[in-house]
Amino acid sequence: MGQTLTEKILDDHLVEGELEPGEEIGVEIDQVLTQDTTGTMVWLQFEAMGLDEVQTELAAQYCDHQTYQFDFKNTDDHRFLRSAAGTFGAHFSRPGNGICHQVHKENFAAPGKTMLGSDSHTPTPGGLGEFAIGSGGIDVAVAMGGGPYYFEMPEVVEVRLEGELPEWATAKDVILELLRRLSVKGGVGKVFEYTGPGAHALSVPERTTITNMGTELGATTSIFPTDEKTEEFLERLGRGDEYVELQPDDDAEYADEIAVDLSEIEPLISQPSMPDNVVPVSEVEGTDVDQVIIGSCTNGAYEDILPAAKMLEGRQIHPKTEMIVAPGSKQASEMLAREGWVAEMMAAGVNFSEATCGACIGIGHVPASDSVSLRTFNRNFEGRSGISDDQVYLCSPEVAAAAAIEGEIVDPRNLSEEMGIEDPGFEMGDKYTRRDADLIDPDEAVDDELIKGPNIKDVPLKDPLDSDLAADVLLKMGDNITTDHITPANADALKFRSNIPEYAEFTLTRIDETFPDRAKAADGGWLLAGENYGQGSSREHAAMCPMYLGVEGVLAQSFARIHRANLFNFGLVPLIIDEDTYETIDQGDHVEIVDDLREGIESGKEEFTIRVNDDWEATARLDASERERDMLALGGKLSWTRKRAQGDGAAAAGD
Repeated sequence: MGQTLTEKILDDHLVEGELEPGEEIGVEIDQVLTQDTTGTMVWLQFEAMGLDEVQTELAAQYCDHQTYQFDFKNTDDHRFLRSAAGTFGAHFSRPGNGICHQVHKENFAAPGKTMLGSDSHTPTPGGLGEFAIGSGGIDVAVAMGGGPYYFEMPEVVEVRLEGELPEWATAKDVILELLRRLSVKGGVGKVFEYTGPGAHALSVPERTTITNMGTELGATTSIFPTDEKTEEFLERLGRGDEYVELQPDDDAEYADEIAVDLSEIEPLISQPSMPDNVVPVSEVEGTDVDQVIIGSCTNGAYEDILPAAKMLEGRQIHPKTEMIVAPGSKQASEMLAREGWVAEMMAAGVNFSEATCGACIGIGHVPASDSVSLRTFNRNFEGRSGISDDQVYLCSPEVAAAAAIEGEIVDPRNLSEEMGIEDPGFEMGDKYTRRDADLIDPDEAVDDELIKGPNIKDVPLKDPLDSDLAADVLLKMGDNITTDHITPANADALKFRSNIPEYAEFTLTRIDETFPDRAKAADGGWLLAGENYGQGSSREHAAMCPMYLGVEGVLAQSFARIHRANLFNFGLVPLIIDEDTYETIDQGDHVEIVDDLREGIESGKEEFTIRVNDDWEATARLDASERERDMLALGGKLSWTRKRAQGDGAAAAGD
């Protein structure tokens, strides 16, 4: 039997385990990526493990979330990150150079490589044939130290693309179509591997738009085979020598197949407030639009902004609508500027932002109250834009530009007849030049020791697991609770990402503003949630902050992949309960694990009996590998890694 592309890459990097769906595997990591809101903790953990040099082929530290530097805390973080990159041997991308995924695609992403990143949209380079996975920061720190990355082997699903996109339909519409079909939970435990003539018809930038937003499906990652278009794109980047042809075998077997006829794709839009709330643009035509933003790591490249610039040429945006371009990288801005398109868009009334993640996480360009914002971003979770009652729609740059011109949502296919605006088409730059001024190589580092400002605190640790776990349910939540709900990423909170005692004060306040105080007063407790708990960002703070406040475990109907791993990494017990149990337990109920918890975890026990209010009992399930059980018992991955390192040292001394 032949192999899928996913299996080929993983087989080449396999350190431990078998490539069987559901089995835990360990793989060697070639590249790591981190950004400024997760990177501080990554490097603090790297230091805490006693590591002194990056062991992966390449490590890259980007500054893309907090680039507005509201006060010294943000700037101190960036200085610390620069010093960490210099001290330990990583590339450093300066604030303003661009969003990690776009800059990494421009400079480092390569076919056949494995990459781990402390950002959930790390799968973006899958469009170049790189197997890239988002994870918690401590997993990145361990990988940088030369350790394998462990995860459950996912099912590999073939997404077979046929045909070609018609006018006004884009790659953004392809991924929105998949979200419409499959939902934000449709990719959990899966890799989406794109094949077929339609896949080869798409350019690399179009492919990376799709792989970027595969994260919104809950997928482990997404990947395209490589071909002459991959080689051509790398040559335009000046990296043609990194091309490797990668294709699945003709007789490869997939767990499932999804067929998409590109010729049937039409302009789509995701309505508030979930990426899978997708309808044809024609269904919401006429909705007034107050704000339009083109950019983000999904649609912030030169190729994404250019169509909007062409549509705006010689025109002005509607007087009631504000339009902002937030480029994915400074390279994109520079290319557009050299060709005159920045001036053209400014003349039309467009404002240009720094190349940053800012607006995507509610830092800058926060919508007005009771207003509609159209964005080419990847997420529209409620409140993510920086205001709790937001109405954020997700769409392609073409749909966004059409709305800016008309002042309302409009199907762009109608613009030809009404305004003489033709489909701008898709166009790549002839050549993409690396921006060396803002990307510091390890051998050019300006620091050789860590520089820690007063806001940078030590990594908190959890004590080893006790045999007993009995506590009250501190908070009951519904389905699809995101990491934005758990630990907000707004300007007020984000500056404390390297200061867990302060950041913990924001924990779950978007659901219950009294939670931090109640959790500290309770001195221990449970969280209770429905399906897909912890979806969204990879931020490990969503496990670390509840742990710091005394939360000991989470009872949920199901967990999102990265957050589940982060719970193990920080010693919180993730137990799966059925719907009836979830419905019956209330906030404030006392939940006790009847069994000896530590002994059960260490012995491989899968089902535990929980007793609620001393009145009734139910079954809760622990789905965990032997390695994950060991981490729970020791209080998390940092303690587990230290113990392994000490054991290896002792063994070496004995030899």
